Amino acid sequence: MASEQGLEFHPAALAELERAKAWYEAQRLGLGESFFQEITTAITRICNTPNTWPEYKGGTRRFLVHRFPFAVVYSQRPRGIFVVSVMHLKRRPGYWKERLG
Repeated sequence: MASEQGLEFHPAALAELERAKAWYEAQRLGLGESFFQEITTAITRICNTPNTWPEYKGGTRRFLVHRFPFAVVYSQRPRGIFVVSVMHLKRRPGYWKERLG
């Protein structure tokens, strides 16, 4: 998940990513890796063109992931992209707002 600018994950966002990957992998062999690749693609696109996706809540933006009911919630910071959440779209909307500081 490289980019020209910095990329940082909130520790809880990274944990969400790992949990979701493991859950999908437990459902079907290889599905967890497919999920991870979709998130990787999302992060790459966000890093390349961060203003493309619509403004969301609390000064963030949201990228809807293809094939999976997830979104990458992120904000732009002086040093680069900060991933606030790898959010399941059907669970507790807004739970991640406390991560903004």
